[in-house]
Amino acid sequence: MSSFFIPMLIFLVILYASLKKINVYDSFTEGSTESFGMILKLFPSMLAMIVAVNVFLKSGILEAFISLIEPILKLLYLPSEVLPMAIIRPISGSSSLAILNNILTNHGPDSFLGRLASVMQGSTDTTFYVLTLYFGSVGIKKIRYSLWAGLFADLIGILSSILFVHLFF
Repeated sequence: MSSFFIPMLIFLVILYASLKKINVYDSFTEGSTESFGMILKLFPSMLAMIVAVNVFLKSGILEAFISLIEPILKLLYLPSEVLPMAIIRPISGSSSLAILNNILTNHGPDSFLGRLASVMQGSTDTTFYVLTLYFGSVGIKKIRYSLWAGLFADLIGILSSILFVHLFF
């Protein structure tokens, strides 16, 4: 059914536009032409974010930070294997998915680590990506309060996932 849904949705949009006497093809090509301007406007923000994520991941700072706070994690019964995902998730969705995939491959989806990482992945968002893409697309430069609200929501999602996975599994 899911493979049928998207073509049917496209068909319904074309049918509705045709009934409203809208030239669908011209509207589509005009919209795709306008998208190039938006792509050019968003590209610098996206490039800066991608470079920053790669520098952060390749520099070894994350591993050094985890080894530094590992004693605290043991006191909280938090496996250090999920901490990279918790830190990277607000920055990069694809990187956190790669970490999740690694955890699921090494420990299994039904393990405590697999469940914790999965719940954590679903309970948080890519805050920096959202701010970069959406705020950058409309030219908003003052993101301080949105950043703190997004990071606070991510922290609550991480802490909640730890609590609920400990309670239910």
